[in-house]
Amino acid sequence: MLKPEWNDTVSIGMQCRKPPRWRDGKLGLPVSEAVKMFPELAEYTDERGRLDLSSREARIIYNRAVTRALFGLEVDYHPNGLVTTPVSRYLFLKTFLRGGERVLEIGTGHTAMLALLAWKFFNCDVTATEVEGGFFEYAKKNIERNCAGIRLIKSDGGIVRGVVPEGEKFDVIFSAPPYYERPTRGVLTEREGVGGGRYGEAFSVRLIREARDYLRPKGKVALFLPDKKPLIWVITEKGRELGYTVRDVRFRVGTRWRHSLILGS
Repeated sequence: MLKPEWNDTVSIGMQCRKPPRWRDGKLGLPVSEAVKMFPELAEYTDERGRLDLSSREARIIYNRAVTRALFGLEVDYHPNGLVTTPVSRYLFLKTFLRGGERVLEIGTGHTAMLALLAWKFFNCDVTATEVEGGFFEYAKKNIERNCAGIRLIKSDGGIVRGVVPEGEKFDVIFSAPPYYERPTRGVLTEREGVGGGRYGEAFSVRLIREARDYLRPKGKVALFLPDKKPLIWVITEKGRELGYTVRDVRFRVGTRWRHSLILGS
């Protein structure tokens, strides 16, 4: 079960609708309960009921169960899309959303998970973009399936400029950006995984540069990043050069640390 753990130096308020918590008080779902929801998941568990996380199909089914049980959302996954944990996405949003903001997500992906969570649990006015044609269609279906009031824009390869109409302003622009320096093996497409630059920072740097023209006064940019110090450092330095204030919120989901890099205008 996923067990979020905050760095004890971080205090984050939550004033919007909260998702249900499991009976042990943790934001997660026991594998045994997931199997009740999706019996086919049983073939990916061992005699002790532990899930085979090396199986992509097992991760997809379990995440679908978590998304349904904890967040009341129904989501399908693209065959070649990244399988991300919904709990980590929710915790990321908690670091910077307070409720009711007009937000823009860059690269919502095939699940549209961040956009759906921002719309449902933070009552945000959500616009989201996606570049990959197949992912765009899955995102559109997931949004429609959940009757979500999310505006979805197809990107032709741009980030903000040239994708979002000029003159539009947002309280928050956020993204889980690509962060690899070069193409990787596995299910990640090149556009999904490669951020470019020495540390994979090029996409993020371009995003924060373009975002300035689309932010309302006191608006902010938030990036969901791995625990990769050189990457975080170079984005932080570029953000300061562009006139942002920068705050790095580090949190843990399961055994992995993640960062919410928040840049204020």
